[in-house]
Amino acid sequence: MIQALSDALQERGYDTLTAVQEAVSDPALRDSDLLVSAQTGSGKTVGFGLAIAPTLLGDAETLDAAGAPLALIVAPTRELALQVMREIGWLYAKAGARVTTCIGGMDMRDERRALERGAHIVVGTPGRLRDHIQRGSLDMSCLRTIVLDEADEMLDLGFREDLEFMLGEAPENRRTLMFSATVPPMIAKLAQTFQRDAVRVKTVTGESQHADITYQALRVAQSDIENAIINVLRYHDAQNAIIFTNTRAAVNRLTARLSNRAFSVVALSGELSQAERTHALQAMRDGRARVCVATDVAARGIDLPKLELVIHAELPSNAESLLHRSGRTGRAGRKGISALIVPPKVTKKAERLLKFAKIEAEWTVPPSAEDVLRKDEERLLADPVWSAEPSPDQMAFAQRLLALHSPEQIAAAYVTLYRDRQSAPEDLAAPDARPERKERKPFGPSVWFALSVGRNDRAEPRWLLPLLCRAGNLDKDAIGAIRIQQSESFVELTAASADGFLAAIGETAQLEDGVKVRKLDAAPDLSSAPADRGPKPRKPSQDAPSRPPRAHPEKPRPKEPKPPSKMEAAISDGAVKPYRASKGGQSAAPTHPKGKPSGGKSSYAKRPGKAEGTPKGKSFGKPGAKDAARPDKKGKPSYAEKRTPGDKKAGPGKARSTDTSRRFTPPGQVAKPRKPGRDGRAGSGGSEPPKRR
Repeated sequence: MIQALSDALQERGYDTLTAVQEAVSDPALRDSDLLVSAQTGSGKTVGFGLAIAPTLLGDAETLDAAGAPLALIVAPTRELALQVMREIGWLYAKAGARVTTCIGGMDMRDERRALERGAHIVVGTPGRLRDHIQRGSLDMSCLRTIVLDEADEMLDLGFREDLEFMLGEAPENRRTLMFSATVPPMIAKLAQTFQRDAVRVKTVTGESQHADITYQALRVAQSDIENAIINVLRYHDAQNAIIFTNTRAAVNRLTARLSNRAFSVVALSGELSQAERTHALQAMRDGRARVCVATDVAARGIDLPKLELVIHAELPSNAESLLHRSGRTGRAGRKGISALIVPPKVTKKAERLLKFAKIEAEWTVPPSAEDVLRKDEERLLADPVWSAEPSPDQMAFAQRLLALHSPEQIAAAYVTLYRDRQSAPEDLAAPDARPERKERKPFGPSVWFALSVGRNDRAEPRWLLPLLCRAGNLDKDAIGAIRIQQSESFVELTAASADGFLAAIGETAQLEDGVKVRKLDAAPDLSSAPADRGPKPRKPSQDAPSRPPRAHPEKPRPKEPKPPSKMEAAISDGAVKPYRASKGGQSAAPTHPKGKPSGGKSSYAKRPGKAEGTPKGKSFGKPGAKDAARPDKKGKPSYAEKRTPGDKKAGPGKARSTDTSRRFTPPGQVAKPRKPGRDGRAGSGGSEPPKRR
């Protein structure tokens, strides 16, 4: 190993390397492309920092002056890119490396100026790196190696096109290292395309995932999800804890709830700016915040050294996300707890996630309020302050307290002050408990009133209830049963509110929209009333809009006949004669202006071969049927006279009106020549349709 990197590791307290760090730093692999799969928390960042050292430094101990980048490291999220930059920064500090970042959400002009000043290693996100390459601010000509960190996550986020673009722009003789928790087919295909004889390095053991993490599945009632989270935080009292939700709205809601309960909490989601996200993580590292509520944007690669507790307020969508979320704790040999909040609706989903992730979880319930208080007492008794030597000032003040109060009073006051600094625990219901239905109180003495609207006027309880409340200054609890009848409605009011209701409606005894009110001496007899078969009314609301009742007739009114049109009136007066078709000897019956026969029962036109005047009951056009031919008013023979009896086809040289292949020519007239068609022959389909005469 290069001495500069070895010294940096010793200063950071690295006595031994992890399995993935030893595997990728093998001297036999110094010039090979690598496809590495290792579980989260195994030290992959330091591992690929050691793997690219021979490519960047060679046999030298320090790097030359910074110019065009020698190494490009791509990470899926901004937080992971900044974390990689910090890790690579201290690892290569003694080697004189200049590390810069190109990530979304930051000022691109500052990044361009940093690249112009020169950099040895560039760390960034796919979209921003591609933007710099296309703009020409990132020179790829001197690149010696490319590292894809969390490659499977980048493909899941839709960065495949960006990755292929960057790999295609890089020199062909560079080294390509891909690090991923898993190697799905998409990663294997990408490695086959852009790597040269890559060496497969696998350090994921099939025995167990996250052996240093204790998994708990906490059964809670549906209404106690947030209360259970509060008790879990109070019980474990972790230095750093992270709570995962699935949506930004859930992050905001839970952050506000915990902040109101005196927890030092920060939020982390995609809707925050990069500066806000950076400050949130820095507050967790500095100890200014102890709880972080985040979406899956923080599920990969984020390393908080003191993170002891991970709470899944909402279950992830798949087992891989569960492993990455839980992998924020139990890193580098430290112990951690991953607690899944499991209400009854998602119990089966939790079982499937744990099964697919090959995790054995302890199914239990969240700590109760008594468990939290008992844990507080244990921590208080084990506090190192009891064994510390008090200062002279502290001893003097203690003597003053003993002179004023008894030891029991002083101890009780200390316990009270200690508990006041903590958030009070919540009382939790049983996991399978259901909210009890509130029993309605007895209505008591009542008075009935009759309203002058009923089912005929489209009266409904959801309309009458807010009407009574507004006009009578009533509360909805003062209104009892509402019975809708055909022509009127009956309303039950409490006896205490009856006088106030009558005073509110005044002497007119009317509500809004002309609804009259009449007081009844006794409850109405509804036994003989017909059952209401209408739709069941919805729950009335105070905000229901008022609408006037509208008459609803029992029987539909008959439609009034339409007045005759001008054409019909003119025909009836004899001023206009109805149209008759006489061309070709075919005579039509007088027709209505809209095309209907004026006196016939059928609206269909007479077909060829059917003569008028056929006796009732005879069939038209049947073989052997005798066609009655008669001349029309102008003396021209009808169409039936011009065809052969018993033959449906027209005679030779005669055109049928239904034959669209030939134009109809009246007898005694010469047919006009047809326009040539597209092929030059007459009648073969011209470019223009024949004009209508």
